[in-house]
Amino acid sequence: MTGPGLYAALGDSISIDDYSGGPGRGGASLLFRNRDDDFPQWRGRDLVSADPDARLALLATDGATVDTVERSQLRRLAALDGRPTLVTVTVGGNDVLSCFGDTPAARRTVREVAERVSTVLAQVATLLAPGGRMVVGTVYDPSDGTADADRLGLPPWPEAVDVLHELNGELRRVAGSAGAAVADIAGTFLGHGLQAGDPNQPDPRPGSRELWFCSLIEPNAWGASGVREAFWTALHS
Repeated sequence: MTGPGLYAALGDSISIDDYSGGPGRGGASLLFRNRDDDFPQWRGRDLVSADPDARLALLATDGATVDTVERSQLRRLAALDGRPTLVTVTVGGNDVLSCFGDTPAARRTVREVAERVSTVLAQVATLLAPGGRMVVGTVYDPSDGTADADRLGLPPWPEAVDVLHELNGELRRVAGSAGAAVADIAGTFLGHGLQAGDPNQPDPRPGSRELWFCSLIEPNAWGASGVREAFWTALHS
């Protein structure tokens, strides 16, 4: 991959810095510029190593839904000084979470998310620089596929894993239709939730680097590197 020029990250808290220890430590930020002190194995594998003049526009926001991306973040993307050569999108988890426990409503939301992400990607494509690329991330599961809501401190929802699987299937489908790569964040995170510890813990830098969550649904510092890994793999596979 050639130097990115301008990298824009759209979406929700999967992409932001807030829960991973501060500025420069989130998944999108690590893709842009590695923290060699924390992740020496990633030294030289970041966007600025390919292009020292590269810029990052971190447009993702905490709690964002597909409506946030479509109505707010796309406007900010269009207003950037320059056309991006890379755009990543992480969205859909908060939309489904808003229907927690209501499987029919959640499945309707999955269909709506798919339709609107398709619209988002079509608009992003018109804003890309020539040869620019889009990457869509899947949504992780802090239960590690168990749907064990009790251990997560949540009311029971046995169908949650199936709904999340449907969401990720739809994200893959619309990404493929739009010519976007898919970052398998869900697969990369598998085994780093309940199987590794308590996703509810608040520490952005827990002692165990195998636990990638904090505050239940947020990527901590080690999880942020997992997000970066999924983005990087999508770009280089």
